[in-house]
Amino acid sequence: MEQYAIRGGNPLEGEVVIAGAKNAALGILAAAIMTDEECVIENVPFVSDTRTLLKAIENIGATVRYIDRHTVSICGRGIASDHGLSVDDEYIRKIRASYYLIGALLGKYKYANVALPGGCDIGSRPIDLHIKGFETLGATVDIVSGGKVMAEAEQLVGSHIYMDTVSVGATINIMLAAVLAEGKTTIENAAKEPHIVDVANFLNTMGANIKGAGTDVIRVRGVSRLHGAEYSIIPDQIEAGTFMAMAVATRGNILIKNVIPKHLEAISSKLVEMGARVIEYDDSVRVMADGALRPTQVKTLPYPGFPTDMQAQIATVLCLAEGTSVVTESIFENRFRYVNELARMGAKVRVEGNSAIITGVRQFTGATLTASDLRAGAALVIAALAAEGVSVVDDIRYVKRGYEDFDEKVRRLGGQMEVVDSERSLQKFKLRAV
Repeated sequence: MEQYAIRGGNPLEGEVVIAGAKNAALGILAAAIMTDEECVIENVPFVSDTRTLLKAIENIGATVRYIDRHTVSICGRGIASDHGLSVDDEYIRKIRASYYLIGALLGKYKYANVALPGGCDIGSRPIDLHIKGFETLGATVDIVSGGKVMAEAEQLVGSHIYMDTVSVGATINIMLAAVLAEGKTTIENAAKEPHIVDVANFLNTMGANIKGAGTDVIRVRGVSRLHGAEYSIIPDQIEAGTFMAMAVATRGNILIKNVIPKHLEAISSKLVEMGARVIEYDDSVRVMADGALRPTQVKTLPYPGFPTDMQAQIATVLCLAEGTSVVTESIFENRFRYVNELARMGAKVRVEGNSAIITGVRQFTGATLTASDLRAGAALVIAALAAEGVSVVDDIRYVKRGYEDFDEKVRRLGGQMEVVDSERSLQKFKLRAV
């Protein structure tokens, strides 16, 4: 089993280039099958989640061609109604974003039969809002044996849909189904995240008529068909935020390139409150920290609030601040399981309900750690890079779901981090990393 071996204590310095946004890519790759023409998508992050979704798309009959490591061509013409509308294989159950294939197939073919998704275990993430949206558009949706969602409709008709809670996944899925529905669909209380705007922009490039993405009211006027397109995915806000947190935790100086600074404002403002320096350029940010860190309070909120996918990373940095901080998770439950791992390193964190009360410590100490989900795994890497001594992070398959060449990028910044797959390779790392 692969592990990360990390020796901490070095300030990270240099430049890092951010990959395409994983969460945007998953919606865009699913949307690409909604036309019989070729779609060429650039800046696709080379992570296990996107590769898994592409394999699933290929398995249902679409043609997938890898032009280069970050560019893929997809043509949905080969998806046939006799086999391509039922999606259930070893790939699709591994990722949460498999549910986007429901909206894409339902929109194009008026039928979908897709296995319920897996992904990180960070509490209940039901698809009730997705189902409600599909049903409002005229579909019949059932959870059938084997853990599959079957949705079908004679015709999808635009309607007014009010989202009971803000949901990124449901907003994207309903958009996918609505673009080929008859008439106008209005989605109220829609999520406003940058990757929703990116998926809407891609669909519009394919000939859809979507207005209001990025606001809480999205209006979709159905079209009869979509056509091929070329598109480049936006940079990954969360990968950028993770390296920003890494710079502060290690008291480093990192220029983070290929970003949209506006997407990072909530993260930047909290790091500045903690005593870091953040300098914004057109498509990059420089993050520096060299003195004592101040405590602060963080509450996760839908965009443009502080992202839930950065909660574990910011909490890890706050463990090294002087004083008491409070981090409140308002999006997902069960997202503080990494706290027990940080305690192995000397962190002082007490969880009360949906809040973590953090008392800062001077330094972490290396330990053997287990990643419980994607972002928790990234947070443990940050902690290990800031710690004294060697740490080992298990279950790195979670981290590989969302971070491209993570260990390689850290090494380019001067960090000592390698993937090891045996006790022998771990011991070799420990001998080299001195």
